[in-house]
Amino acid sequence: MSTQHKMQKIAATTKDVYRRKAAQFDRERTKTVFERVWLERFEARLPDKASILDIGCGCGDPISQFFIQRGHQVTGVDYAEPMIHIAKTRFPGNQWLVADMRSLNLGKTFDGIIGWHSFFHLTQAEQRATLPVLAKHLNADGTLMLTVGASADEVIGHVGGEQVYHSSLSPNEYRTTLESLGLGIIDFVFEDPDCGFATILLAQR
Repeated sequence: MSTQHKMQKIAATTKDVYRRKAAQFDRERTKTVFERVWLERFEARLPDKASILDIGCGCGDPISQFFIQRGHQVTGVDYAEPMIHIAKTRFPGNQWLVADMRSLNLGKTFDGIIGWHSFFHLTQAEQRATLPVLAKHLNADGTLMLTVGASADEVIGHVGGEQVYHSSLSPNEYRTTLESLGLGIIDFVFEDPDCGFATILLAQR
C-alpha cells in the first residue's frame, strides 16, 4: 500500500474511531486546562457573554466548559454522536449538535469560533474548503482560533490505540487564505512548549 493510499484510508476512518472510542477518549483526555493562556487570549477578543462555536467539541470538557463557566454561550458541534450525547448530558444548558464542520450551515454567526485539536483532522483539501465555511459563521469582528501544524504535512496520530489522521497547510497558505476571507492573523505560534507543543493560529476580522 502506498503512503498516499494509507493516509487516505486513515483519513476516511478517523470519524469512526472517534465514534467508537468516545467514552475512552473522554476518560483519557486530561481535564486540566493547560491551554488556559490561549483560551484567555481568544476570550480577550470577545465581548462579554459571547456566542462561541466550538467545532469538533468532543465531549465538551475542558474547552467548552472553560467558556461556559465564564458566562459565554457555547454551541458545540461534532460528527461523533456518542461525544455529543456526553456533552448534552454534562452541559444541558448549551446547544450540542451532531454536525460536520465541512458542511456546516447553521444559519447564524458567532463572536468566536474555536477548533481545538479538531480542524487538523481534515485533509488539506478539506481544510481549504472548510475555512470559508467557518468564515461564513463569524460575526463582522469575529475571532477564530485553530490548532494546526507547523508546516504543510500529513501525519498519523492515535486515539484509543487506533490511528487517526492529521494534516496541515503551510503557515503562508493559512495566512493568504484567511486574508482572502477578511481575517488577519493576530498570532501564529509554532509548537508552544507551554501548551503541549500545539501550534496555534489566532485570527480576527
